[in-house]
Amino acid sequence: MGKLLLEDGRCFEGISYGAQCTKLGEVVFNTSMTGYQEVLTDPSYLEQILVMTYPHIGNTGVNLEDPESGQVWVSGFIAREFSSIVSNHRATSDLNTYLQDSNVPALHGIDTRALVRHLRDKGAMRGILTTEDKSIEELEALLSGYDSMEGKALASSATRKVEGIIHSSENPRLKVNLIDGGAKENIVRLLKSANCQINILSIDSNAEEWVSDCDLIFLSNGPGDPAALSPVIEQIQKCLGKKPMVGICLGHQLLALALGAKTFKLPFGHRGANHPVSDTQTGRVEISSQNHGFCVEAESLKASGAEVTHWNLNDNTVAGFVHRKQRAMGVQFHPEASPGPRDSEHLVIERYLEFAEQA
Repeated sequence: MGKLLLEDGRCFEGISYGAQCTKLGEVVFNTSMTGYQEVLTDPSYLEQILVMTYPHIGNTGVNLEDPESGQVWVSGFIAREFSSIVSNHRATSDLNTYLQDSNVPALHGIDTRALVRHLRDKGAMRGILTTEDKSIEELEALLSGYDSMEGKALASSATRKVEGIIHSSENPRLKVNLIDGGAKENIVRLLKSANCQINILSIDSNAEEWVSDCDLIFLSNGPGDPAALSPVIEQIQKCLGKKPMVGICLGHQLLALALGAKTFKLPFGHRGANHPVSDTQTGRVEISSQNHGFCVEAESLKASGAEVTHWNLNDNTVAGFVHRKQRAMGVQFHPEASPGPRDSEHLVIERYLEFAEQA
């Protein structure tokens, strides 16, 4: 048996799965019905214990094609039931082995509806998941020393270790400097499909490198509190107006902060592949893939001179903006999906690139 202890004292007991260990993290939930391998390997989930609302997870196993990075990033994984049977022609392993090899503890056999309802009512909170024989008192002692997600600068821990040009051609459409704070692989795939030269740069590199030999600066997704990344925000401010800049998720938040807007923590975040957003420029409603716990404050964004281009239709929060004078734009969701619908894929391979070409 294993346990999940939340910071408010509520404890859930279930069947141990994955690695035999104990991990701390922010407990959050994801409403996707498919794509759990892409979710597990999304760097934006660093230091989070993830609960899947869909009750049956693991039946398609894992494969070598779907990972969005080189590792599993979640601290812990929870579902109503993990499948004991793998049935998919692409599968190369099962989920249990995958989590064991990644040293990620997991838990199933609990009432995930009750857990998610609790998180919706009380908000995402600190938690500790164990598949070891630990008492509640031991878990409480470990949890008491763990800080909340607010104020955590985690993007540096999710950036790639290798920098440089990873894709080019004789006549690239655009030269893109991808600023990596936890970029998913499908961002790279889409830029390749659009015939762009892609130069990967760490989020810890400087503005001089960002603006060098490129047509577009692309700020990736990533984990943690955007407001805690003051050095990165300062580098963005040095680049504003010099080159077109676009951002996804964390990149969107950092761009907004650099323009003078503010961010705030959502009660339980937006995580899943079924979030509707409205595009004010086209009038379309698109179903988007999302994964974030922070959001940009609308009034402060408008005061910065930016124009809101997308709204989240679930709670009417900002989901995208453009600042024409500073040549910056971003979206709060994941147009590259993986997992999720491809409704917004055109933003990466069309609108962003056209924005850079017209700037």
